[in-house]
Amino acid sequence: MEINYLGRSCFKVIGKKISILIDPFDSDQVGIKLGKQDADVVISTHNHKDHNNLSVLKNDDYLLLDSPGEYEVKESEFVGVSGFHDDKEGEERGKITMFAFEVDGIKIAHLSDIGCELSGPQLDCLDGVDILMLPVGGFYTIDAKKAIKVISQIEPKIVIPMHYSNTDAVSDNLAPVSDFIHEMALTPENLEKLKLTKKELPEELQVVVLNY
Repeated sequence: MEINYLGRSCFKVIGKKISILIDPFDSDQVGIKLGKQDADVVISTHNHKDHNNLSVLKNDDYLLLDSPGEYEVKESEFVGVSGFHDDKEGEERGKITMFAFEVDGIKIAHLSDIGCELSGPQLDCLDGVDILMLPVGGFYTIDAKKAIKVISQIEPKIVIPMHYSNTDAVSDNLAPVSDFIHEMALTPENLEKLKLTKKELPEELQVVVLNY
């Protein structure tokens, strides 16, 4: 399995039998160029321009997942879990859908723009996550300190930070990923892409910062 980070909260996950694009964004809003993409499954965690730009898809035969529920595509199971964009039950910025899915035997969770710690029912749906894609930039989402609390709730093997300030093109009030690394007090692994098998998952928590 291979994971590529395309900026903001957007990832391309490529397995042996399936490809998944998560939260494609509007380049004009984010300030990062996102070229044309193709995928078997497209996940849009909420209806904001930095998470739902379907115009980047060059194929039209993809399955769009954008709401809570259980799905199965090409032998991969997906679960959409309802959540809140802020800590006031979505009153300010609305609801989101977090997704957990399995590719090549590895369980991945993408927490969208989660704005608060997770509830018991949410954690039940996210049980057994190996790789966690987690916002850490604050302002629109949880910040570095709250991100650490969410990590302790889920207990993944690998954390990939996202939704932090990674461009000077747009002033968006997001904190840099270095704030999260400082709070974690772990030396991250910096990679162009993450390629691994289930057997290669680490025994102890690892932070992987992917270049976009």
